[in-house]
Amino acid sequence: MALPRPTSDITFSQATVRVHPTLPTVRTTSSPLPDAKTLYKRKIFQHRKTPPLHFSMGGRLSSWPANASAQAVLQNRKPCSTTDKTGAVSHRARDKPALTVSKPRYLEQLENYLRKELLLLDMKKDNSEELKLQPYREIFEFFIEDFKTYKPLLSSIKNAYEVTLAHFREKIRSLEPLKAMLVNVSEDCNEKILAIRAEERYEIKMLKKEKINLLKLIDKKNEEKISLQTQVTKLRKTLAEEYLHFLNERDARRILVADLNELRYQREDMSLAQCPDVWGEDPVKLTLALKMARQDLTRTQKELNTMKANFGDVVPRRDFEMEEKKNKELFEMVESLRSDFEEIRKEYDTLLQVHMTIVRDRDEFSRDLQEIQRTSTPRPDWSKCEDVISGGQERWQFLSQGKSSDQLVDVLLEEIGSGLLRERETFQGLGSTEDIPEFLRSGGFVRNKKLSKKEVVDIIKDVWKERMAEEQEKEKTSTLAQFFLDYLKKRFGDASAMDWSYTIFENVKLFHSSEVMKQFHDVLTGKADENVYLGQRELASYLLKELTNSDSQNEGNLTPDQFSMVLKNAFPLKTDEQIQELLELAKVQLEGIPRDIHYRLLFVEDELGASGPFIHKLWEQAENEKKAYLLDLEIELGPNRAAETTPERLRHALTSIDPSLDEQTLDNYLSQAFQTPIAELEPEHSQRQDVLLTHLRAGAIKRMGPRELEPAS
Repeated sequence: MALPRPTSDITFSQATVRVHPTLPTVRTTSSPLPDAKTLYKRKIFQHRKTPPLHFSMGGRLSSWPANASAQAVLQNRKPCSTTDKTGAVSHRARDKPALTVSKPRYLEQLENYLRKELLLLDMKKDNSEELKLQPYREIFEFFIEDFKTYKPLLSSIKNAYEVTLAHFREKIRSLEPLKAMLVNVSEDCNEKILAIRAEERYEIKMLKKEKINLLKLIDKKNEEKISLQTQVTKLRKTLAEEYLHFLNERDARRILVADLNELRYQREDMSLAQCPDVWGEDPVKLTLALKMARQDLTRTQKELNTMKANFGDVVPRRDFEMEEKKNKELFEMVESLRSDFEEIRKEYDTLLQVHMTIVRDRDEFSRDLQEIQRTSTPRPDWSKCEDVISGGQERWQFLSQGKSSDQLVDVLLEEIGSGLLRERETFQGLGSTEDIPEFLRSGGFVRNKKLSKKEVVDIIKDVWKERMAEEQEKEKTSTLAQFFLDYLKKRFGDASAMDWSYTIFENVKLFHSSEVMKQFHDVLTGKADENVYLGQRELASYLLKELTNSDSQNEGNLTPDQFSMVLKNAFPLKTDEQIQELLELAKVQLEGIPRDIHYRLLFVEDELGASGPFIHKLWEQAENEKKAYLLDLEIELGPNRAAETTPERLRHALTSIDPSLDEQTLDNYLSQAFQTPIAELEPEHSQRQDVLLTHLRAGAIKRMGPRELEPAS
């Protein structure tokens, strides 16, 4: 579609200069053309006196639509009306009616052309946005071609936009393979996740089946035990019946013997009566013989009664041996069943512990997977930080060496926060309510002391030193937060104590990469117990003391064998793998020192109070041992984490897994678990099991001795 072009650009070579339609026409028929300076002044004057002008069809200067809203210019005012210095319009201008300005015809034709071209486009294609730009390009080219004076400027603008569009188009085209690769990686990760979940479900299913089989076996053994007990009861009843039967038989036999003797005596008497010779004997002798016979009968009767009394409950040896043999066989069977039951119970406890460990690992893996899915973004280019961080490339390489992306984000936050912290002059107080810690209770503004990291670390070390000295002199009566405020008042005075408190707290809240500041912040805010820090220091001091005592020459050197022996003697509960790990780490830390181990160098701290890798590994092993100890306690208490636990039950569980606990340490653990002094802890007091474990996990707790094994049956 052909568009009409403007008649010409505005020039001053013609005899008549056509300006805005409402402006008067100036004719210069005989006067010479003005020079450039005069034209420039006139242009400035017109710019001051008239509103901004725009080109219209025919080369005229139009004020539409800058000075016309939708229909007309300002009411009661012509474009050429004059105003005084105060901005008031003259009466002559107010008396004339307002004029309306229509849209230029060239603009209408351009709009119609653009509308038709847009309607002809197929917006369903993938490159519809690029096709949509083509009509606008053509309109812009018409402007460039029609307005010769501004053609270079408009062409440069058009070229700049085209270059930018081409640049972004190439960038999008280069990112398309990355998009496809991201989709493939996401699909692979999802497949792996599904495979892991399927494997976990299969393992859980197999464990449940095995658990059901074991429960069935236990029920079967219990049924067999009940059956055997029933048989034993029946045999005892039969034995009692047989005993009564034989007892009756014995009594009947004795009666029968007595009757037989009586009959024999009667027969003898009858035979004597029939023999006449017997009467010829001496009656005195017969009387004496009868008396002796009666005495023998009485003595025999007494012996018989004594035998009855002594051996009335005696069974025959043969029956006794048979019953004893049966009883022994039954006892051996019961003991065998008991041993099988104990083995099955131990296997069940082991499987239960493995199941809890697997469930815990599964939950951790699930949380890690969710965290990875949430934070799975393209790895940032950390080298860009070299130009931002003060110190340049060398300092950034020192700060970022061996750190993960999460740790690098913390480093950047610390660097940015430290800069903002140095720029602040004051801090806004948090208030004076009870929920605010004592060392931060201030309602106004407090001054920023602008301390360096080393100055803050030195103050924290001095606070810990004073705290440990107070603990040695007397029992602790205040928290670390209260002691911290008293220390600042004592050292810097009551007036400026709050300034130092806010400054130190803002620094320790920001610099979590410093272990001294992070530990102090956790103890101040209640996230950790101060006994954790004191326990770490006591652990390092104890090991240094043991090493020094073993150094007979007091030279600070020990051979690797001596060093390993001291570690075993100092920590008898550590495994050989843990001792070897500490020994290897000590050699790595003292790399370059031949043969002997300079153990004193292992305990040296840097200027910010950070310990070396050896001490960190020692603390890490202690933390792992603490986790294993709490896991044993959790298993001993039972799998129901929401169950209510009394002090007596917790005491029994602690003594079961750690029989070497003394009463004082046990009371400290109970007081820490229930967050109540031991003197105020009532027997009926109870708390949820998971809450007790959380309290113990936040404090200083460790195993005091090996766990005794149950004796074999």
